[in-house]
Amino acid sequence: MDGFLNINKPAGWTSHDVVARLRSLLKVKKVGHTGTLDPAATGVLPICLGKATKLARLLTETEKEYHAVMRLGETTDTQDATGKVLVRRAAEGLTEGRIRDVLVSFLGEIRQIPPMYSAVKVNGQPLYKAARAGREVARAPRTVVIHRLELVRIEGNDATFEVTCSKGTYVRTLCEDIGERLGVGAHLLRLERTRSGPFRIEEAMTLSEVETAAREGRIRERLLSAALVLKDFPSIRVTHHGARQLLNGAPIGLAAVGRLPKEFKTGQPVLVYNASGDLIALAEALIGGSERQADPKRNLFKLDKLLVSIDERSRPNRDGVAAF
Repeated sequence: MDGFLNINKPAGWTSHDVVARLRSLLKVKKVGHTGTLDPAATGVLPICLGKATKLARLLTETEKEYHAVMRLGETTDTQDATGKVLVRRAAEGLTEGRIRDVLVSFLGEIRQIPPMYSAVKVNGQPLYKAARAGREVARAPRTVVIHRLELVRIEGNDATFEVTCSKGTYVRTLCEDIGERLGVGAHLLRLERTRSGPFRIEEAMTLSEVETAAREGRIRERLLSAALVLKDFPSIRVTHHGARQLLNGAPIGLAAVGRLPKEFKTGQPVLVYNASGDLIALAEALIGGSERQADPKRNLFKLDKLLVSIDERSRPNRDGVAAF
């Protein structure tokens, strides 16, 4: 069972809990996710199964969308509703216009300091372990990008907003920073991830739906292929000889590639399809597209990850490589 599932994570479950449940339910050894959601958060959690686990890192780079509720006037030690309230300040005087103006000020590149209650590692140790021990650890700020930040409604001291952001963005940190800029403090009350790359909440399955589909033998109908999930990702199609050459560890040049992506950069990962359109490997671009024009005889790609096993390569299809 190789491919992806779009799971709607319930509140109270860790991302690891979901992975463990699916591993047991589907009887699949290799199961992973492409981006952690906090236990209290709900929404889209892309799950990769089998050989698709080798492609998980491609999806961690994608942008995310969230539907969030921020409580104004209260700061907590975890930056969300699971923590202890540290400070309360009056927020009744804030106007909708003032809140919208502050939200706009966070658009574009911003710097965030990772929260203490997070899985970010400092000197090899996750920050949350130090936080639970009552220790504060110095953290370097990180650059993230806020593409869209829109106020949906205000109900009392609770402001609902939607955000589209880059990977690595902490929405609870965003809430606290917005609250400080408003002068009243804030924390994240509720969070739902509505999109992670190509995965959307409208198509996500609950765990109970997965269980039902598995019991009725219909789970493969809901499995998303890597070719579908990564259809907009840079890819190449190689000849029969090129496939053999690449899968044996040799770099390949233009003669081995039947189709090139419109644009690619040095070091960029590229999906590799054989002549029949089967996904067989992940390659790395050795040079960029513009450099290729200057010297068409140079090698263009080298093998990054093999998506077919050694045994499968000994049972080739008509193009000389097993399908993924």
